[in-house]
Amino acid sequence: MAIQPIRLFGDPVLRATAQPVTTFDKELRTLVKDLTDTMLDAPGAGLAAPQLGVSLRVFTYHVDGVTGHLINPDLSLSEDEQDGPEGCLSLPGLRFDTKRAHGVVAKGFNMYGDPVTLEGTQLLARCIQHETDHLDGIIFIDRLDTEQRKAALKAIREAEWGTGPAPVVKVSPHGTFGAAR
Repeated sequence: MAIQPIRLFGDPVLRATAQPVTTFDKELRTLVKDLTDTMLDAPGAGLAAPQLGVSLRVFTYHVDGVTGHLINPDLSLSEDEQDGPEGCLSLPGLRFDTKRAHGVVAKGFNMYGDPVTLEGTQLLARCIQHETDHLDGIIFIDRLDTEQRKAALKAIREAEWGTGPAPVVKVSPHGTFGAAR
């Protein structure tokens, strides 16, 4: 197992847009294994490469007993939405209700460069959207309404791990269903 430390909120790599993967080699397969091992050990439903300090468009997921990964994801979101609790391994212990699309079709590649299509609803859809946001430098609290975001930032400041520099809030480039303005 290659369990790696997870970067916490405030680390600049979490706010950077990750670069597309162009080389599908042994190094990439090692990254996918490290992401998977770290995610399962945490435990979490998903983990994106920037959370390990690697600015590449790769994430892993573990939802409903299925573990997988997706590289260079391109999402198509359903118009219907869901609202439910969401957390993040980079913000340990915090959970806030977050609006997301109810369904998603994600196209990308596996670690060998083969095309992959991943379809999901509910928790899998939430996970895919959450991890893809990480690849765009977006953290789920950016999707919260103003009142919830203030509560989240207060909770971060009060958290044992939240003693870093003042957080930066980034506006999501993706649809927020009118919730984050």
